[in-house]
Parts: sequence; structure tokens; C-alpha cells
Amino acid sequence: MRSRLPAILSTVLLTAGLTAGTAGPAAAAPPGDPDEDVIANLFQWNWDSVAAECTNNLGPNGFGGVQVSPPAESASVENHPWWDVYQPVSYDLTSRLGDRADFAAMVEACETAGVDVYVDAVINHMTGQDSGGTGYGGTTFPDKYTYDGRYSTGDFHHYPDDCPNPSGEVENYDDLAEVQNCELLGLADLDTGDEYVRDEIASYLNDLISMGVDGFRIDAAKHIPAADIAAIESRLNGDPYVYQEVIPGGAVDLDDYRRNGDLLEFTYGRKLAEQFRGNISDLETFGESWGMQPSADSVAFVDNHDTERDGSTLSYKDGRTYLLANIFSLAWDHGTPQVFSGFTFSGRDQAPPSNADGTVTDVDCGDEAWTCTTHDPAILGMVGWHNAVKGTQVQNWWSDGANLIAFNRGDKGFVTINNSDEEVTRWFDTGLPAGTYCDDVHDGCRRYTVNADGWTRITLEAKDAVAFHR
Repeated sequence: MRSRLPAILSTVLLTAGLTAGTAGPAAAAPPGDPDEDVIANLFQWNWDSVAAECTNNLGPNGFGGVQVSPPAESASVENHPWWDVYQPVSYDLTSRLGDRADFAAMVEACETAGVDVYVDAVINHMTGQDSGGTGYGGTTFPDKYTYDGRYSTGDFHHYPDDCPNPSGEVENYDDLAEVQNCELLGLADLDTGDEYVRDEIASYLNDLISMGVDGFRIDAAKHIPAADIAAIESRLNGDPYVYQEVIPGGAVDLDDYRRNGDLLEFTYGRKLAEQFRGNISDLETFGESWGMQPSADSVAFVDNHDTERDGSTLSYKDGRTYLLANIFSLAWDHGTPQVFSGFTFSGRDQAPPSNADGTVTDVDCGDEAWTCTTHDPAILGMVGWHNAVKGTQVQNWWSDGANLIAFNRGDKGFVTINNSDEEVTRWFDTGLPAGTYCDDVHDGCRRYTVNADGWTRITLEAKDAVAFHR
């Protein structure tokens, strides 16, 4: 018999399906301060490192939120691949990233620094370990459908009652029933239509809310009916900000999910990569007409932990091109921007720097094992630039027809990006009042004087950018 203990929520990795749904509660707005909405995605940083980052870097430099990896206890898998944090075994907060006390201290530190905390919530499934195992907090489970005191076989979808495939897994992403009732990558698929399961998930999320968490990234939301997400949200305390991982394609209607909150904008990153790997002059119309969700409903990103591994977007491995794409994303006016920091890898399953027991070590941004994009001076400068131009629109677009572009945001800020391999010197119409401005992209405050007609002369090195604001 199931004991109704505090609930929990956990998410998975990759995604691909859809959901039919009903209208859910309105989601909260992105990060608390409307003038500071940039989200730092600190992928698999431990809680002590996130706390330090909020205090020393994110808060002082104008980030509005931080996305943290799943905090629930997960399966401790052999060799400790990065993805084991997406296989929850309990909703206790002892994980490879720290324990409950560490997590609470991190949330408090971030909130003190003025940075909202968004948890990557794994609620579609539990583990994919058929023969069971042990979690990082010591919780044991005999098989992937039995989690003592919380879930048993009847709390999951199975063949043939729910899933039509003998394998029990999603095989056809054009079949909505498969996408939402079969197992993603062999992970035990929770029956989120069941009231008990909904209560357990909501209890877990409410526990996090009680600790000061401000919102959630719903992992594998495509594999959960939108109506089920709405039912879970209706049980949550307060007004958490929700954004959902719904990868377009197959039997998916994104409108169903938009009723529950914002959407991670996968088309944004993919299309941005196409342009920066080719010709950026076409970015003048970059936005909804390119097949993206409306700006107000989107969390826009250059890359995340999945896309940097499958090559569908740019990543740290693209060097200066990747940096320029992030500069463009912070300068453009589509969606709530997210900046990704993670770790380097040579194999898809490679873990972040860890101890022998799989617990993740403290982040050292001076060590090339970590990709601290949120530490780059150009990114920090552009976060300030982004915040300064909030509420303005892109104007005065100019390009050379290839890989040099420039535009201003109202009369608040100007940016130019050279994605070519050649140095360029020319005059630019900045759209700004006459005066002397300090460049936000480079250290040392390079100064540019704008004349009475709004023009200034700039030399751009290859793969470089200049931006300044009032």
C-alpha cells in the first residue's frame, strides 16, 4: 500500500513528442525584476558553485534568474554519466550536486543577490534501470517501477493498456498516444493523469517553492499531456514561472502548452546556428516569421546541454562564432534570453568533473574543464546592454549582405557584429545622440565618439563585435 509522503518531481533528457491539453493557469512573468530578465543556465554546477556564482557574478552583473539542474535524488549509474541526474529515485534533495542544506543555502544566496532560481523539474518519468539500483542519497529500488513509499507499478504507463508497443517505448513520434503514454528512452513513464501521481509531483514542487524556488523548467514536457501539466500547476503554491521543454515536431501542438507557461524556443537556436555558420545578413527578420513562438512566450537560447551534444546548435566548440551568437541573442528582441554554462566533453555521456562517488566538484572557471560563458567579459557587458535597452525595438538595420551587421535599439543602444574572417573599418549610423560611449564587449572601456549626426567610425577585428549604450 502506498504511503502518501511528500511528493516529488523529476525530468528527463531528450524530448520529441506532443500533447493535447486544456487551458491551464497563467504562468508568472520571467525573472522578478522586469528590467533584468536574462537567465543563466548553469548546467550541472553543484549548489556551492551556483551560490558563489549568484553572489559574485550573476547578481552584480544584472542576470535576473538562474536555471539549476535537477535537485532530486537520482540513480547512481555506473561511471556516473551526466544524464543520471535525469533519473530520479526519490524526491529527497540529496543528489550528486549537494544535499538539502546545500540547496537551501544556494537558493538563499541567489535570492539575496537578486537572482531568481528556476529548477529543472523531472516529472515525466523515474529511472530506466530495469534491475533497480541505488540513489546518490542511499535510496534503493528493486526495479524501475517500484520506489518504496511513493510509486509502484500501477503508477506508470505500460503495454498494452497504455502503450501500444510491445517494447513499451516511443517508436512513432507522429502518434500522440505513443509520445505521451510510452516510455522515452526506456524511462519508467509516470501516469500523470492519475490524481495520486499529480499530488506527489505537486508536493515535490511545493517543497521546492517553500524553500524559495521561483519557477521550473519542465523537462520532457512534450511527453506529458498539457492537461496533466495544467492539473499539476493548479496544485502549486504561489505563482511560479514555468517554461517547458517541448521540442517541435511530430504529433505536437505547441499552443496546448503555451496555456501552461512559456516554451523553450528550439527553433531559435537551430536557425541562429545556420546563419552564423553561413551568412548573418538575413537575421534582419529573425523571429516569429522563421517558425518560432511569439516573443512573449519564448525562452530563447543559443544552446543547451542536449543541443551542444547533438550538434543542432552552436556550442563552446565553435569558439568566437559561438560568442558572437550569444552577443546577438542578448542584443536582439525575441524572447527571454538564456546563456548556457556547462563543462567540456569529448564523449556524449561524459560527466562533469566529479569525485569517485560521482558527486560534482566545485566549478573553477580558470580550468578549461568548465565552459563559463556567463563569465566572459563580453557576455557580462551585453547583459548590462540588454537590460539598458529593454522596451525598445530593433531599428536602423544595416548589413554588408554577408557577415557584417549593425543595428540600434531605439535611441538606447547600438551594436555591430563582424562574423567574417577579415578586419573591417567603416562609419556606422548608431541612431544614438552625440556623445562619447564606452564599449560593452571588451575590457578596458574602449571609447567611441558619436557625432551630431549619430555616426561613429569603428574598426572591427575578425570575429568581433562592438556595442555601447546610453
